[in-house]
Parts: sequence; C-alpha cells; structure tokens
Amino acid sequence: MAILFALMDFSIAIFVQNVLHNAVREGVRFAVTQQTGGSGQDAAIKAIVVSNSFGFLPDATTVSVTYSNPSTLAVVTGSGSNGQGNICVVGITNYAWRMMVPIWQGTGANLYSAYSSDVMEAPPNGILPTR
Repeated sequence: MAILFALMDFSIAIFVQNVLHNAVREGVRFAVTQQTGGSGQDAAIKAIVVSNSFGFLPDATTVSVTYSNPSTLAVVTGSGSNGQGNICVVGITNYAWRMMVPIWQGTGANLYSAYSSDVMEAPPNGILPTR
C-alpha cells in the first residue's frame, strides 16, 4: 500500500508542476500578442493563467505579471511598460499542494513555483493596451 500511495503522490506532484508550467506559458503567449480584457491586460493575463490551470488555481492571488527592460533586465513599471521589446514574465509563486499520505507531508505542504517569459510584440493597431 505504501508503494501504491507513493506512486500516486509523486505522479500527482509531477502533474501539478507540469500544469503550472503550462498555465504560465499560456499566460505569456496571451500577453505577447498584446490582447487585453475589460479590466486591463494584467488582469486578462492572470485570468488566462487561472483558466489553464485545470482548477488547481482557484484565483489569481499567486500569479504575478512583470515587465523588464531587455537590456538591463530591470523591472519596468508604469505606462508603456508592456511596450514592444520589453520582456513579460508571468509567474506562479509558492503554490501549496499537500500529499495524500500524511507521513510524507512533514510539517507543511509542498510549494511549487513556475515562471515563463517572452519578448512583447508590437500591438496590432499601434496602441498599447492598458495594464
């Protein structure tokens, strides 16, 4: 029984990590095409990440969206930070997942993080969406 539960626990752990990586990758793919929603581009990106997480992320509290200068890699904020050529980084930080068998849990949950980045493209109509 212990080996059976170990196989299930480790398989689910690998699956959760893969799902989180896929979700942030889809968020970056959405971001670089300069798409947006009614609440702004960052909220739309976070919604895409949550919708691609197979229900593991109930909300976007652990999802972050940052933009960096491609030359210095310094974080860029404010108007125009999502402009062409800047690097968009979408991440999930410290997502907690508990194992099924408590003896392997230790004192807390396993924490997972996933990040993806790409260079922003030019907006199709020449106007940057609001963040």
